[in-house]
Amino acid sequence: MGVVKKIIGVSAGGATCASLLLAYDIQKHRVYHAPEQTFSQAARHYMVVRSLSLMGSFSRVRLERATLDVKTAQREFLLSQLEANMRTQYNIDMGLDKVKTVKDFVTFHPLTRYSDYSRYVARMLSGEKNVLMPEDPAVFAVTSGTSGHSNIVPMARRQTKLFFLEGISVLYKCMVDAFPQTKLLSKDFKIFFTPSWRYTVDGIPIGPNSASPDRSRNLLHLYTTPEPAYNVKSEPEALYLYLLFALRDRHVGMLEANFSSLIFHAMSTLENKLPQLAEDIELGRVDPNLAIDADIRAELDKSLSPDPERAEELRQASQGGKVGLASRLWPGLSMLMAADTGTFDLYAEKLRNTYCKGVPLYSPIYAASEGLLGVNIWPKELPSRYLLHPRSQFYEFIPQYMMDEDQPQTRMMHQVKEGHTYELVITNPSCLYRYRFGDVVKVVGFYNQCPIIEFKYRKGQFLNVRGEKISEAQFYEILKGTITKIWTDTRLADYCCMESVVLEGMDVPADLKTSQPCYHVFVELETDDGSNHVQKVTKAQRKMLDDALMVHSYPYSSFRHKGSIAPIQVHVVPRGSFLALRRFMLGQPDSASNQYKVPRVLRKQEAAKFMLDRRLQQ
Repeated sequence: MGVVKKIIGVSAGGATCASLLLAYDIQKHRVYHAPEQTFSQAARHYMVVRSLSLMGSFSRVRLERATLDVKTAQREFLLSQLEANMRTQYNIDMGLDKVKTVKDFVTFHPLTRYSDYSRYVARMLSGEKNVLMPEDPAVFAVTSGTSGHSNIVPMARRQTKLFFLEGISVLYKCMVDAFPQTKLLSKDFKIFFTPSWRYTVDGIPIGPNSASPDRSRNLLHLYTTPEPAYNVKSEPEALYLYLLFALRDRHVGMLEANFSSLIFHAMSTLENKLPQLAEDIELGRVDPNLAIDADIRAELDKSLSPDPERAEELRQASQGGKVGLASRLWPGLSMLMAADTGTFDLYAEKLRNTYCKGVPLYSPIYAASEGLLGVNIWPKELPSRYLLHPRSQFYEFIPQYMMDEDQPQTRMMHQVKEGHTYELVITNPSCLYRYRFGDVVKVVGFYNQCPIIEFKYRKGQFLNVRGEKISEAQFYEILKGTITKIWTDTRLADYCCMESVVLEGMDVPADLKTSQPCYHVFVELETDDGSNHVQKVTKAQRKMLDDALMVHSYPYSSFRHKGSIAPIQVHVVPRGSFLALRRFMLGQPDSASNQYKVPRVLRKQEAAKFMLDRRLQQ
């Protein structure tokens, strides 16, 4: 008995010691003081972020192992996927019970597009079971529609868990290793909005698959925004509230959003609204003129109290202008987290050069409505690149020169070559098989055997009036470089373009009509001093852009010299036009703030008319 008492005593002592060490570590990482954050609130915050970091350590080891033999990892993933869904209607229709190897799969199953699944998805939406997957999906994800229209993709519950375990936890581990200050228990200013959901007859939600407040209930205590504010559905009013509560908190550690454009939009709104926001903080209220529900206002008012000291800090911070504003508002700000690839680079560079100068921006994950694709395990390196995850999708690659073929021969993960560009094809846990979802990527290296890629563009974002196919990425680089040559003190604030065929059937001014098809580009410009001075584009300057396109695209040059493509038309639009376009597009059916991307190539006449109505006379 004496021995047992000694053992119990030692165990109790060890537990007490461990508890004291845990309490000490929590206290060491706190940045708030009661009543801003009680010890129990700090402990809850601590357990979430430390658990996520620990989970990320295990997931990173799994990822590391998979990269050592991607051929085996991919084969195991594919065969496991087929086995799990063998008795679904789709698998039966396609005869996939015959598939025993990767070669069988590629032989028996053709490359597919969304039209191959639309009738199956319609059956699932009407309540039919065991169609594409054996269980009900977690959500029917509505894609962003950047290539012209939105699709509805069922998301398997397994894929949702996989996204968190193999994606979110890994990137979190990479983040805290690269930026140790993120271990502090400061709150994040996360910019995401509650979407308007629809539901199937079985009550399964239909909407964007991106993160949203109502799908992140267990994590909302990590963010500066109080929960009632997420119930405001109108984006301008919701964003004002997000900014108000973020500015009250001088200890914000990170700004986070899906896309760098969302952070830039929030910071430009903050700059414009700062006097009113500071007044609200000084008086401890929500702006009386803000159009929000009275019950939500009452709940938010409970969270507010007058803070004239903080209001004065904000006013002083604003005196230094937009460059470095974020760090003056939040001295403990350690990083930004948002996508900066493709034309999001436009906003990322503006953040790095203005509002968030000196604050690192980490673009952590490559994903789509179809699920997790890759993770960025190099948070400090630019340009952002992603390790394709061998256990999140089965990947195939169509070489760039074969992308126009209906059923080209594909390459596997272990067969791609560095420096080559490919259309990405996926087979995923949500039962999209050999699916051409539209992303074009470039292999820029390897990690062990696993390809490292840079996202280049979406296939639907081409300019293509005669078969010349100028990609979104190529056009953006040419436009950006040309504007730099035209003006030394003017930068590209935003842009979009369209093919003249979009105007067919529309009542347009005579100066827009050409005998041959052409490109139209809408540009919003800004000067280095941040003024609203708007430049006009002369005929000679328009020719500079047309000449640059001919230099960088032989097919375009050939068609221009033959006269079968007319010169490009450049339209300057006033400052704020792309903010207005955002609001206009978010007013369309099935749009979602969390997924919004500027449509770089306009395909819809209503959007084209909106921009044409805003052009300045040249």
